[in-house]
Formats: sequence, structure tokens, C-alpha cells
Amino acid sequence: QVQLVESGGGLVQAGGSLRLSCAASGRTFSNYAMGWFRQAPGKEREFVAEITWSVSNTYYAGSVKGRFTISRDNAKNTVYLQMNSLKPEDTAVYYCAANSRRLLLNNNDYWGQGTQVTVSS
Repeated sequence: QVQLVESGGGLVQAGGSLRLSCAASGRTFSNYAMGWFRQAPGKEREFVAEITWSVSNTYYAGSVKGRFTISRDNAKNTVYLQMNSLKPEDTAVYYCAANSRRLLLNNNDYWGQGTQVTVSS
């Protein structure tokens, strides 16, 4: 019954903002890092942002640093991605993930189903 469910994706014009949410259920995620990956058509999946559990250290891909902000509510097992100043190149399916201690590019313990983000020019 463990699930990660993303929401908040949609269509937005360049320069706009979206806030993605990832709600985890079925277990507690103590000591789990959570974060976001994305995959655009014809491209490999890439890391976007990560937040650790205990002290909420954050990590970002260089392409989104300064524009995206990741946060989490441990009591709710929910992670958020605030995306500002969106660009067409941000268009992708965004996947939430969780893994013990730190995220991996592959083989994370849990993955969400993905939510589509489309940025028009």
C-alpha cells in the first residue's frame, strides 16, 4: 500500500510558476531523502532536487538552482517543489522519489507515477 502520489502539474507560460506536491502513504519515511526527477521526451531521466530528512539539507541541479525550491513536511510525509521562472526546457514528466538517506539516480525505494509539466513559450 506504499504510494507516492504527485499533484500540481499542468500547463503554464514561460515565466510562470507551479507548485508540485508529493504525498506519501502506507508507511513513515523517517531517515528517507525525498525529491524530484524529471524526464523529457527523447531524454534520459535527470535529477532535479532533493531534501534530506533530519536537517532538511537541500540539493539542486544547476539548471534549476535559484528558480526551484524544495521543502518537506515530515509529519505529513509530503514533499513540495515550488517552481518559479519556468522555462520551456523545464517541460517534462516530474517524478517524486524516496530513498533511505540519500536519493539515487536509479533504484530508489519508492517512485511516484509522475505528473506532466508543460511550459509554453
